[in-house]
Amino acid sequence: MDITVFKIEAARAALSYVEDGMRLGIGSGSTAEEFVKLLAERVEGGLNVIGVPTSERTAALCVKLGVPLSSLDELPELDLTIDGADEVDADLSLIKGGGGALLREKIVAAASARMIVIADRSKRVATLGAFPLPIEVNRFGVKASELAIHRAAAALGLSGPLVLRMRDGAPFLTDGGHFIIDASFGRIPDPRALSGALHEIPGVVEHGLFLGMASAAVLAGPDGIETLSRAPQNKEFPQS
Repeated sequence: MDITVFKIEAARAALSYVEDGMRLGIGSGSTAEEFVKLLAERVEGGLNVIGVPTSERTAALCVKLGVPLSSLDELPELDLTIDGADEVDADLSLIKGGGGALLREKIVAAASARMIVIADRSKRVATLGAFPLPIEVNRFGVKASELAIHRAAAALGLSGPLVLRMRDGAPFLTDGGHFIIDASFGRIPDPRALSGALHEIPGVVEHGLFLGMASAAVLAGPDGIETLSRAPQNKEFPQS
């Protein structure tokens, strides 16, 4: 079966979490785009929500389909973010950033009372790391940052190629104007240790390890929908 069908089914299932009047973080990537299409149909039918997009691409799709948008400066506290993931484990730890929007995705997720991940079942893994970890870095001193990442990873027993992401013969630029280094470690047994080590590097703007942020994951596969969940965080925001 076409994997797109599973992405659509995961997105459709996630719509059940969206309530009238919500301030909604809207993610990036192919599965999130399927969610936007379905959300737009609900909006056209009278659902009242306002969205904060995690990328310029998502914003453009929302505008095209008629989903009302605001900015995180105008709505700094959100009820729910629905976003995709490149990997998700049993603890709902994630790797994100394959599309290059990881910094804004993490800012929006952190501003949300809840985050729900939508993906096809192939994104569930026992241990994070098979998908290359995106690391967003400042353009200044990128080689020094790459070397620091290599050393930090080696100190944790991690190895593998670090590749500067390219597009059309030039370094890929994020919406924030940064570069991305994709780190192919294979396995990341201790994501929290790696997260802390990367955050100690001055040139690292952010990384694609989303730890303790997702409250649920909706995964679609040939045998239907699987929902992973954990206890919700005490992170309720007042209604404006």
